[in-house]
Amino acid sequence: MPKVKVGDKISELSLPMLDGKRFEINQLAGKRYLLSFHRFASCPFCNLRIHQLTQQADTWPQQFTVVAIFDSSLADLQATSEKHQAPFYILADQTNQYYRQFSVERSWLKTLKGGLIRLPQLCYAMFVKGYFPWKISGKLHTMPLDILVDEAGVVVEVHYGQDEGDHIEITRINQFAIGVGSGATQSV
Repeated sequence: MPKVKVGDKISELSLPMLDGKRFEINQLAGKRYLLSFHRFASCPFCNLRIHQLTQQADTWPQQFTVVAIFDSSLADLQATSEKHQAPFYILADQTNQYYRQFSVERSWLKTLKGGLIRLPQLCYAMFVKGYFPWKISGKLHTMPLDILVDEAGVVVEVHYGQDEGDHIEITRINQFAIGVGSGATQSV
């Protein structure tokens, strides 16, 4: 599948949520959102990112939300993610259906790179925040993908991570949430 690009329309996405109910992308009609692909459920980088997004959620207007997708079973995701009490959607894509559809990258080289250059962040996530990867269920070498989507379901910004901790900046998400700097950009 080709990579997601600015101007693409997100019209189909259906996965189980933490509570076991089904999420459908049409639930977000008329809202802006961040569609964010992560690695396995107990990934320290991913859980730290969910924690960071949860801390920001109070500052976002009602017409913005996050849809975080994990490469894990629902049971494994529930065991690690419910403690976040995130006020946004966290979904399980155990079969990697949407990872393939959105051309989420996998790279052992980028995984090694991230482990080295982000070692302080990794240690903080594991030893301070307690996000230790006791069970790895999913692909270890999945790279993050962040997509900012406007009210009409159109992609306005794409960020393919260059290592397992490389996400779109929180400040950029906050700007997009409130409608500042809505211009289209793409980073690969």
